[in-house]
Amino acid sequence: MTRRAGIDVGGTKCLGVAIDDDAVVQVSIRRPTPPANELADLLVEMFGELGECASLGIGVPGLITPDGAIRASPNLRGATEIPLRAQLEERLNSRVWVDNDANCACLAEYEVGAARGFNDVWMVTLGTGIGGGLICGGSLQRGANGHAGEIGHMVVQLDGVKCPCGRFGCWERYASGSALSHLAGGERGESLIARATLGDPDAVAIVDEFAKWIAVGLANLTNLTDPSCIVLGGGLATSSDVLMPAVQKWFSEMLYSPQHRAHPRLCAAELGEHAGAIGAALLPTHE
Repeated sequence: MTRRAGIDVGGTKCLGVAIDDDAVVQVSIRRPTPPANELADLLVEMFGELGECASLGIGVPGLITPDGAIRASPNLRGATEIPLRAQLEERLNSRVWVDNDANCACLAEYEVGAARGFNDVWMVTLGTGIGGGLICGGSLQRGANGHAGEIGHMVVQLDGVKCPCGRFGCWERYASGSALSHLAGGERGESLIARATLGDPDAVAIVDEFAKWIAVGLANLTNLTDPSCIVLGGGLATSSDVLMPAVQKWFSEMLYSPQHRAHPRLCAAELGEHAGAIGAALLPTHE
């Protein structure tokens, strides 16, 4: 059996896994995310704690180059122009794979999760921000510079809410977990969803408005790339009985010529918080 290690670097935590040949998680560990200048040291430490593994893949939010450098990552402290792969390979004296975290999550859901059997897939992660991964014809799309899939920074509202990236009106300011809390006047998204599930009319109205903003972006992605499947990740999407039907309703209304086309399957992710780490571990098999 070949074990592979993958670590998903998030804004608050790093989640590491060791998977077997069937991409089943054998070991799982987590650590608080340090400042960017301490990140490589922590990742090396976590790799050692995961046990004997044939390879190491890392998923990181933001603009990641083909040679594994972090160009910019607004939700990761101090992470600009960090040659992460080079730092790790120097410490470990072996090849390391580094990619965008949403690309990794997309790869995992495509291989062993909700998008199994589909060859044209969007993975949309609704967290503190919004990340995206795209598979076309069975191949992960990274773009000319490795930066494809930064869908959270599509502008959906000119002169809108300021984004951590420095611009205004980015999609993630309206359709992420933090955006839902803002719509709810500071209430946690999970609490609001719970109230909506119980039928609270004010909560239902806020969830419906939030779903509309999610659907705006999904319709744009579908008009652009014509996927067969869209997977929504993040706790709000995967645990809500009220959000997903509302998103589906608005999505069907906003799509271009909806009555004349096949609609993509819209579904919640299956792999939960482990998706990014599993996908990172699978990177060596998808070069």
